Amino acid sequence: MLVALALLSSIHGKNSETRESAPAKATKSEIVIDNFSFSPKTFAVPAGGAVTWINHDNVPHVVTSTDDQFKKSPVLKTGQRFSNTFATAGTYSYFCSIHPRMTGKIAVK
Repeated sequence: MLVALALLSSIHGKNSETRESAPAKATKSEIVIDNFSFSPKTFAVPAGGAVTWINHDNVPHVVTSTDDQFKKSPVLKTGQRFSNTFATAGTYSYFCSIHPRMTGKIAVK
């Protein structure tokens, strides 16, 4: 009986760790714009993966590639989204062209 209890505890612990880590991996491939920042600030996707930015701020933002490596977003008002597919491995730096102190990176592997 103790062995069964230990096994159940072990399995339960693994399941809760899996559930807790799943959101941290951002399976939806979304970057939230809120409080004048990108979250997460650095985001990893596989080559061919898409990333979507969603504006939760009460002010507009524009997602802009630092080196013109991808097309910039239109002006994103509250609740609006912008997506980009990253076909090639590399690091893609970006910022908000309205608020240049807002920066982030996409790591494509």
